[in-house]
Amino acid sequence: MSASIALDAAQKTHKPWLTGLITSALFLIVCLSWGTTWLGIKIAVESVPPLTAAGLRFLIAFPLFLTFAKLRREPLLFPRESRWFFVFVTLSYFSLPYYLLNYGEMHVSSGLTALLFSCMPVFILIFSAVFLREKIYASQVLGIAIGFGSLFMIIRSQGLHLDHAELLGVLAILAAAIMHALCYVVTKKQGRAISVITYNTLPIGIAGLMLAGAGLAVEAPAVDTISLRSWGALLYLGLVASVGGFIVYFMLLKRLSPIILSFVFIIFPVFAVIIGAWYEGQTISAELMAYSAVLLTGFAITKLPLEKWLKG
Repeated sequence: MSASIALDAAQKTHKPWLTGLITSALFLIVCLSWGTTWLGIKIAVESVPPLTAAGLRFLIAFPLFLTFAKLRREPLLFPRESRWFFVFVTLSYFSLPYYLLNYGEMHVSSGLTALLFSCMPVFILIFSAVFLREKIYASQVLGIAIGFGSLFMIIRSQGLHLDHAELLGVLAILAAAIMHALCYVVTKKQGRAISVITYNTLPIGIAGLMLAGAGLAVEAPAVDTISLRSWGALLYLGLVASVGGFIVYFMLLKRLSPIILSFVFIIFPVFAVIIGAWYEGQTISAELMAYSAVLLTGFAITKLPLEKWLKG
């Protein structure tokens, strides 16, 4: 909240350089918080089963979201005619995808998880064409082909043989990306009148209860076996990545072009790969760097098609 006050103060005092500096800092904060999410998940599932870990993360975040909703006097319930949409968001944005991400990271490195999830804007593009009848440009199709070709080469270069466990991990992460993309597109069509705090608060609380309850029933986690590292990761995911990243992202959404802001999804995988390699004691090969650069360039083209760029 203090960052928002500073940004508003800079705008009121007509200091564009200060406004730009603060905006750039907030953009970097989002990239860092989301870039470190993947390592946080990796550490959390070291001693917490995936269902339980996803549920605990949301239960930690829920009280803060509830506090923001009360302070801003935002409604907790979706409009009556959008109750089906509430169920859809709870299941397809929070519950199932985050369980799939946690499961996937048990078998795939945090950096590769972030690169796999960076495909999500491509699925948004595809779903937008199908459901919203938005035009897909030839350069975007080329960008998709470049991106997925590079992703295949990254998987090969990382030595993944895609045995049963690794294949399921990769498929789980891609499924989470697809579900998030579908939810973003449906939200664009159905959720315009719903504030972002209403959109997140109750769904995240209910998803937390559902996931934690399912974890207790299916995984039967032993609390005394959860390490302090995993507890710390869950606190980080719930308080910093979920709440902090969310608040700063939507602050920027009011001040930046959606196209510019969407490049967060291109930049945060870079942080994730670097941080994950450092934590896991791996060397980032020149081959991985090259393929990653090509992959992110391909996906960047899908977000800013050359036809539009040439037209200014």
